Amino acid sequence: MINEYQTDTLTLPSPDETAKFGLLLGQTALPGDVICLDGDLGAGKTTLTQAIAKGLEVPDNPPVTSPSFAIFQEYQGRIPLYHFDFYRLFGPDDVSGLGLDEYFYLSGCAVIEWPRRAAGLLPAEYLCLELRVLAAEARQVFCRYHRQRWAARWRSLTEKFALSR
Repeated sequence: MINEYQTDTLTLPSPDETAKFGLLLGQTALPGDVICLDGDLGAGKTTLTQAIAKGLEVPDNPPVTSPSFAIFQEYQGRIPLYHFDFYRLFGPDDVSGLGLDEYFYLSGCAVIEWPRRAAGLLPAEYLCLELRVLAAEARQVFCRYHRQRWAARWRSLTEKFALSR
């Protein structure tokens, strides 16, 4: 059996580069996409989500903020953005008990911070981006994605990102 997943890495040397990457990611997002953002506190998950929202044409008012206390926020754009922050949840039982896993299968783009707390509930074809702090403003992004849904888009996205630099 061929491995259905592929991995890649990307360096984002500044917040401006992170914003460019997130904007392109949001512009390429399709209905039903699930984008998982993992990494330590302060790694830039919410910053990247804000840039994805711009790419999805989500209006600036109200601003996209971390839903740490609310756990979930929905924003209207080209397609809906379902923004989750599972930091305060303990695991998959909490996610499913709140019915949040149902949003993973709707016609918007789900962006999930702290996705490990939804282990076993995520669809098979998601994009996972793990952000690691390299320096004060630089980030290393380790990505894992399903070949069928994401491979061509990921290649196109990283090529456009390289050209925008």
